[in-house]
Amino acid sequence: MKKTRRLLPAGLLLAFWAWLPLSSVGASLDDDLFGRLSAAAPKLDTKVLRTAISASRCAVSSGVQMPERLAVIDFSLPSSQERLWIFDLEKGELLLRDLVAHGKNSGNFKSTAFSNVEGSYQSSIGLFQARESYYGKHGYSLRLDGLEPGINDLARQRAIVIHGADYVNDDWVSKYGRIGRSHGCPAVDNQIIKRVVDNLKGGQLVFKYYPDQEWLHSSGFLKCDNRTLAGKNLKKSG
Repeated sequence: MKKTRRLLPAGLLLAFWAWLPLSSVGASLDDDLFGRLSAAAPKLDTKVLRTAISASRCAVSSGVQMPERLAVIDFSLPSSQERLWIFDLEKGELLLRDLVAHGKNSGNFKSTAFSNVEGSYQSSIGLFQARESYYGKHGYSLRLDGLEPGINDLARQRAIVIHGADYVNDDWVSKYGRIGRSHGCPAVDNQIIKRVVDNLKGGQLVFKYYPDQEWLHSSGFLKCDNRTLAGKNLKKSG
């Protein structure tokens, strides 16, 4: 995996990222982070990556705990493709890329419909914070809290978690042309669930992207600037 040159020490970059205003200086730091992550994950759409970085930085400016790692899911890709990326933000490195499922009512081969409604069996998009790990009916799993009111903030109530599943693997793709579908959870291969959970638990950020125009134009995390910070209804993470 190719590594890019650091322009700032990792810890210093994150510290600046946390509090600098969205000025030309802050933008240059975002560009540095974007450049390193983009080089580490050339198959991730640059627009999706830049949107994920922008939303994450806005969340931190709004009081969300500083993340050390960031997961990006691109639901615009078919489920037969590896559309989950997990990054180490301090090192500017890609930790993992793999398959991830969408909800059975979000679509078949591709996901096209999303919901924040309990019982919809649809995935939801936007910015989430990964919280505590636990052992449940799917084994080792990870709870998610949605950070966007009306978009994904019922994730915990809906039991939208990251868990392992036997229908998320290359064998399913070979046999059916896609992986299986969940009840709305971003399920991953059982072979990688421990790595995913251990890298994200305890407050890391998870960004699920889809080019939904209403969300793109209304999300507070995608419209963050010096005058209007997103997440006014958020409780600051401890």
